[in-house]
Amino acid sequence: MRATAVRRTALAASAAALALLATACGGSSDADAKDGKDEKGAANGSSSAPKTPAKALTAAELETAALAQGDVKGTKITKTGPADEVPADGVKVDKEACLPVAHAMYGVAQKGALATTKRRVIDEPKTDGKKSLEDVAKGEGADAFKDAFNLTSTFVALHSYEGTAGPDAFTALKKAAADCAGGFTATVAGTPTKVVSMAEEKITGGDEAVAWTVTSESDGATAPVKLVALRKGGSVATFFAFNLAAAGGDVKFELPTAVVAAQDKKLA
Repeated sequence: MRATAVRRTALAASAAALALLATACGGSSDADAKDGKDEKGAANGSSSAPKTPAKALTAAELETAALAQGDVKGTKITKTGPADEVPADGVKVDKEACLPVAHAMYGVAQKGALATTKRRVIDEPKTDGKKSLEDVAKGEGADAFKDAFNLTSTFVALHSYEGTAGPDAFTALKKAAADCAGGFTATVAGTPTKVVSMAEEKITGGDEAVAWTVTSESDGATAPVKLVALRKGGSVATFFAFNLAAAGGDVKFELPTAVVAAQDKKLA
């Protein structure tokens, strides 16, 4: 496929996912901070909740547990800012049962969260000097185009919950994902995102973890994004990942396992 065709397909297919990512990459705020903890992938929707209530991490402890530059090789990690924050009441869905999924996609904590902090993790560009972006823009080098945009961006929201609120939030998210596997529409800041399907994937970590490939649609073109939830004690972390090149259908888009593993390690 020529680069012009790859570019056209990728940009069309990624419209909805880009809108999701741009809005989801909301800044962390100590005011609405909520704790995130790892979860182990369970497909049956049950939660391996602790027999005794989990101690919630404080806002300061949550910051210490959050990812920092150097924690994930080959990536740039930054703390998001309050200007990008998405309030809970700013997320609307056409199916109420799907709200926990929409909240996870936009980094919004569920009921009972005490603190939150958020990070943006972006792959560092891999350049070999064979083709410039100017060459790609002229329609040359489809492979160079794919390579230039084959970068995964992951938005991590780490929430702290007290007592059984963390396990309950994890269970609610898994149930919502199962109920909404056939799709739903989420609207943030007046921009609707149509999710056409959610397919569960295997992942492990923390006390329990679960992951999905979420397929969005815009103008007839589809684009995949990845959503992961991880619980460790009373902390729940959600990971929303997007790869622009994958929107064109020519690049296999994997779960952000390195990011998930790094966060799991810091919550241990």
